[in-house]
Amino acid sequence: MSFSTNQFLLDGKVAVVTGAGGRGNSIGRAYALGLANAGAAVVLADIDADGAEAVSEEIVSAGGKAVAAGVDITQPDSVSQMVRAATEAFGGIDILVNNAALMVELTQGATAVDIPIEEWNRIMNVNVTGALNCVQAVVPVMRKRGGGKIVNQVSGGAFPAISIYGISKLALVGLTTTLARQLGREKINVNAIAPGNVMSDAGRQLTPDGSPFVKFLEATVAMRVRGAPGELVGALLLLCSPAGEWITGQVLHVDGGWVLRP
Repeated sequence: MSFSTNQFLLDGKVAVVTGAGGRGNSIGRAYALGLANAGAAVVLADIDADGAEAVSEEIVSAGGKAVAAGVDITQPDSVSQMVRAATEAFGGIDILVNNAALMVELTQGATAVDIPIEEWNRIMNVNVTGALNCVQAVVPVMRKRGGGKIVNQVSGGAFPAISIYGISKLALVGLTTTLARQLGREKINVNAIAPGNVMSDAGRQLTPDGSPFVKFLEATVAMRVRGAPGELVGALLLLCSPAGEWITGQVLHVDGGWVLRP
């Protein structure tokens, strides 16, 4: 089959993006806008229902299709309600972007030796189990539609994992490859995006100019150290569109050459 740039279009597709509201200039917002611009109807899912509604209104005012859904991804019943809302609004789900996660909310510098188990469980419950809750609720709908795309948001900080956050994202990499193997014959692609140092509002809060982490990146990253949320959208569209039909079980690093892998 010959290639056409039309293969990046998502007309008629329905996408759910978790963590799509709140924090202003966020990766979730950039993903939602990018999917809508490519033609998808987008469900903005976030525990911050007002934030999700704001991004939904932004898409609709620009001529796109979107609805907001308040959801707590750690609660299967809440996730099921989100899936029902998406199905009622747009007839089904073709794309799931597991973007919601705890990052800026974490106790910075907590070590594995000293972290309270309650805090550990909270991180894993959101960053790993929350993604699985969404997958378990969405996959039956994708099966009815003959396939789908799942994209999990991991992190350059998982390669290698040297923080609790990094551990949670490395676990999500494992979930990605496992799901890719188990769902591939059902035409459900499962991949991950590993961003580098993104200048979202949360990213600026965690790694301000002159911080030790930024100085470390300046000494190691092959190209530009920092990127904007919108610079992740091209990778997302590849993994969510027919252009990426033969890609599954992969982690796509978008980080200016921070993590260099063969």
